[in-house]
Amino acid sequence: MEHSPVTTNPLIIMMINMTVVFIVLIALMFLIKLIHIVDPTKEPEKPAQVQEEEPLVAVKSSSSPAPLPEPVEQGVSPEIIAAISAAITAYGFAGQVKAVRIINHEGTPWRAAAKFNNVPRK
Repeated sequence: MEHSPVTTNPLIIMMINMTVVFIVLIALMFLIKLIHIVDPTKEPEKPAQVQEEEPLVAVKSSSSPAPLPEPVEQGVSPEIIAAISAAITAYGFAGQVKAVRIINHEGTPWRAAAKFNNVPRK
């Protein structure tokens, strides 16, 4: 007796295969969640202690924005300070940048990469 396939339609075959794959992925997701719940190696949680101190914040909030400081001849330009302020604000802090200084700018990896990229190649 000769056996013929149930269907030869590629769309139906694709839908069956995709359904099987997603069912297996969902089963794996629940299995991983179950392992996290029953994990015997997990340390018991300690009760959270209430902290009375003010949390450490990178930028203190200010009620009114102050103008940008005047540039120093060898200091940081106002454009750089504005860019740093915008990045800090985009990260979620509201406040004012009070001081910016370059620390060991000669030995940083960024400086080395800039020197390497500016070398003319033949």
